[in-house]
Amino acid sequence: MARDLRELFEKEREQKRFKMKDGHEDRFFSKLEKELPNDPPKKKVISLWMQIAASIVVAVGLSFYYFSSNEGPVGTDEKVTVVERNNPGGGVQGISLGDLSPDLKKIETYYTTNINLQLSELADDPGNKELVDSYMDRLAELNKEYQRLNEELNELGPNDQTINALINNLQLRLQLLQKLKTKLNQLKSSKNEQESSNIV
Repeated sequence: MARDLRELFEKEREQKRFKMKDGHEDRFFSKLEKELPNDPPKKKVISLWMQIAASIVVAVGLSFYYFSSNEGPVGTDEKVTVVERNNPGGGVQGISLGDLSPDLKKIETYYTTNINLQLSELADDPGNKELVDSYMDRLAELNKEYQRLNEELNELGPNDQTINALINNLQLRLQLLQKLKTKLNQLKSSKNEQESSNIV
């Protein structure tokens, strides 16, 4: 019973010679060509226009959201620190970080957008006013430092130290706002836990 399967298959192949019908290969390739043509699929021009239109709609929506969220009630005394990208040094015209290269423009836009988004998401809660004010004071200090660094950039010209200091300043501000948001969430959850334990 211990026969080698390879020998059995070889003997069977020798006994039966299979041959394809004439034209089988041509028919197969013609069917294959119908199903999978060699030409790469052409991109639709409509989809390109749809992508451009969608990008414009998103940009307009974000700018509308940004400008509508920055408009507050008249007469409020709240201090809101917003990152100034255009003309951060006050009335002095000059170059900013984003004017130096497209990559730096992307970095500056990324951080300023995220900083402004974090600021817009801060909820007004009188119980957390001291905490928020302390973070806003630190944020105002970083904003003044950013303006000083930008003035230095205009006076001395672009150099690696000033550019890195500007980027680090933006990173610090974003990290500061993220820490504030985390602390506010922790305070909110601890208040919720305390209220739920008082109810029980």
